[in-house]
Amino acid sequence: MSKLVHSMIRVIDEARSVDFYEQAFGLTVQERIEFPDFALIYLATGSGGFELELTVNFGRTEPYDLGDGYGHLAVVVDDVDAEHARLTELGYGPRKLVDFNNGGVPVARFFFIADPDGYQIEVIQKGRRFG
Repeated sequence: MSKLVHSMIRVIDEARSVDFYEQAFGLTVQERIEFPDFALIYLATGSGGFELELTVNFGRTEPYDLGDGYGHLAVVVDDVDAEHARLTELGYGPRKLVDFNNGGVPVARFFFIADPDGYQIEVIQKGRRFG
């Protein structure tokens, strides 16, 4: 049996990324491991479980090419409307709220937001299959 434990993304500015994920989603640093050429920063919510691993390659100044294969991370929130308003107020520029339906049947209510390095994050209303 397997268990998902983390997903890794490469970021340019550690402080900016840690600040974004803390303010936007309440993720805090669980552990930081520094090597001569790079650092690994593990972020998680207070409930633990799945972590987001930030990799910072020291000396890198050019943004990473996210290519056309990257999809998105997803988080579930209790009140997607309130989170959209809060993230707008913080100046993070979330995109519009979407009511996603399939043949008139509600599937999800969500919006997307980009982190400082351009990674897309889907913020989904808790409920249905997302809970």
